Amino acid sequence: MFNILKRKKSAENDAEPQKTIDKPGLFSRLKAGLSKTRATFSNGIANLILGKKTLDREVLELIETQLLTADVGMDATEQLVGDLTHKLARNELNDTDTALKSLQNNMKAILHPVECALEIDNDKKPFIILVVGINGSGKTTTIGKLAKHFQAAGQKVMLAAGDTFRAAAIEQLQIWGERNQIPVIAQQPGADTAAVIFDAMESAKARNIDILLADTAGRLHTQTHLMDELKKVKRVLLKLDPTAPHETLLILDASIGQNALNQAKQFNEAMGVTGLVLTKLDGTAKGGIIFAIAKQLNIPIRFIGVGEGIDDLRPFDADEFVEALFDKDIQ
Repeated sequence: MFNILKRKKSAENDAEPQKTIDKPGLFSRLKAGLSKTRATFSNGIANLILGKKTLDREVLELIETQLLTADVGMDATEQLVGDLTHKLARNELNDTDTALKSLQNNMKAILHPVECALEIDNDKKPFIILVVGINGSGKTTTIGKLAKHFQAAGQKVMLAAGDTFRAAAIEQLQIWGERNQIPVIAQQPGADTAAVIFDAMESAKARNIDILLADTAGRLHTQTHLMDELKKVKRVLLKLDPTAPHETLLILDASIGQNALNQAKQFNEAMGVTGLVLTKLDGTAKGGIIFAIAKQLNIPIRFIGVGEGIDDLRPFDADEFVEALFDKDIQ
């Protein structure tokens, strides 16, 4: 099983036996999860340049189109194509293989600054992770998967069912809790979200909980009154702990492409997002949005979701991500 956090202290008390998966196996799952993006993105680029002895400006324009089609975004695309154009002018691209390798290296360079694991500060108990995002982004499911992984790493976890506007969200978290012996603090549907999370925080302190994962109601980034409610939650947390929340984690559905970037901008302005999770990368050809987000926002990407299984929520690794976008025969 992969390691999803940097720990300041080691822990070996797994909640239940975990299946060990080797790195090649994990990489294969990542590659499979990115197959739709690869089909329109890297495969398309490879078809443009493989078999050619040299590149020309016409091919570079076609590469630019492929990058934009995959939702890489204008800023990142201009950087990637600009570098290739510069090297072409200086006769530094001896062949298409060199050009492809150069492109991959530049893609990794865009993502490296946002490759940052979520570090749990064991001196802050409970370490509060406030989870935000719109409905349908995979927020509640992601919370359950994170809870399971933190628990398997030896951490005592509690869940706060702060999405009180959707009864199914409360029930979903309670099912996760019962299945994995994780306590869940919940109230009736329609209850005040801030009050639920406040109660959960007090309970977590009393029980010596390591990590409190707090769900919130899904909302559109354009719904100002609901965004104000999130700000209220943050103010309430500050009353109990002036450093809380210790992580504000935004869950983004990668399949919505550029809309995910707009959401990230709005949530960041309202809440000061400290980490991102990109979900549903396995179901979209728009996985290139990760480059646009990295280029424009520079917010740490903590995890990516490339499938339904619990092991398909994985820490973000820039090099592996880019390598998984390209078939073995063109690396």
